[in-house]
Amino acid sequence: MVSLSHLPQALQGRILVAGAGVSGLSIAKMLSELHCDVVVADDNETARHMLIEVVDVADISTAQAQEQLDSFSIVVTSPGWRPTSTLLVDAHRQGLEVIGDVELAWRLDQAGVFGEPHTWLAVTGTNGKTTTTSMLAAMMNEGGFTAKAVGNIGIPVSEALVAKNRIDLLVAELSSFQLHWSPTFTPDAGVVLNLAEDHIDWHGSMRDYALAKMEVLKGKVAIIGADDPYLVQLTSEADLSGLIGFTVNEPATGQLGVKAGELVDNAYGNNVVLASADGINPAGPAGVLDALAAAAVARSQGVAPEAIARALDSFEVAGHRGQVVAEHDGVHFIDNSKATNPHAADSALAGHDSVIWVVGGQLKGADIAPLVKKHEQRIKAALVLGADRAEIVAALKEHAPQASVFVTDKTEPFEAMEEIVTEAFSISEPGDTVLLAPAAASLDMFKGMGQRGDLFAHNIIGTIKGLTEEKG
Repeated sequence: MVSLSHLPQALQGRILVAGAGVSGLSIAKMLSELHCDVVVADDNETARHMLIEVVDVADISTAQAQEQLDSFSIVVTSPGWRPTSTLLVDAHRQGLEVIGDVELAWRLDQAGVFGEPHTWLAVTGTNGKTTTTSMLAAMMNEGGFTAKAVGNIGIPVSEALVAKNRIDLLVAELSSFQLHWSPTFTPDAGVVLNLAEDHIDWHGSMRDYALAKMEVLKGKVAIIGADDPYLVQLTSEADLSGLIGFTVNEPATGQLGVKAGELVDNAYGNNVVLASADGINPAGPAGVLDALAAAAVARSQGVAPEAIARALDSFEVAGHRGQVVAEHDGVHFIDNSKATNPHAADSALAGHDSVIWVVGGQLKGADIAPLVKKHEQRIKAALVLGADRAEIVAALKEHAPQASVFVTDKTEPFEAMEEIVTEAFSISEPGDTVLLAPAAASLDMFKGMGQRGDLFAHNIIGTIKGLTEEKG
């Protein structure tokens, strides 16, 4: 039940929502339903008009918003808006607090607007967030809780908070953008999976990006990937006490890890066996680490080993995160389009010996050379596409000179992927893995990483069908 009498003071005045996209719509809708005085600012008139068709709020341009800043009590920004955005900078100068959608939901929940505050379990990191969040939600439900994955997957946080049938636990996948705009957010348990270069163009530096991620470690339970040296270093510098770690190695006291082929808990028990390390989906070290991270959070909330084992046994990885699209004449075709940075591609490449690597897109300032150098022996060929293809080809020539390199200059999505897949079939041999793990973002050519993976799979399945019909 919603209680308007508990509305925080800052939200009782005139509220400026920065951004009229998907997040802005969610923010405006939540605030409107609480009968707040809401104004949405965006320079995209089409987006503004679409929003006000759904929500009864006022809309203005950013220039108009700047002129009226002294009339607002707080600014709630869509998470993608950069800290350097003129409107947000001016708001700060005038003494206005700027928060994001997660911080807004958190404050409303903590104030009792939706009844007794919910339990928040937060998952972040450079890679593996969606898989870990999904695994954790499954573990919590198997453990007898009513849990939902929220945030960047599942349902919006606002929808979970006002659900007719109350949800006990919000398992939130959170980005560095969202955490940057969440100054007081303190989850009941938070986990940082790993850290690698990503979104440096938004945050300004690797350290600022990493520190944003570490915001989830402010709560009672703080969990980190103990195999990530940079993450361990930063948490040590921050003097965070009582950290729980997870590792693919045998766990020390206060860690979860792998021992004799089993996932074991040496933090909330004495090497308690949780589940087999074999058969975890997705396969490989990355899947095992995601399972350990989820299990660490679940165990912190009292979930029994048997519930964790049941959840992992039935868990299926979400789309574009390492699915085997097809197997044909001894060649495996794998869609890991979600590998949108070198760190994610590293995990994808590590599980295969002879790789025909589909790579390319927007590197977002990340250096791909160390990744190529590390996996030089397993890269049989590289099929390169996308905006930063020249940089990728240069790294391949320097660090993997034995690999054959094919480059498509096509920019139409279907044509480019069709050319890539045709080349893959022409050079692949039994024992090879054709791996889409782009190490780059997709928006230079595709609507998103999902379309990139879908076109990869579509072309592969279509080619196999054609070859089969020819043989028939």
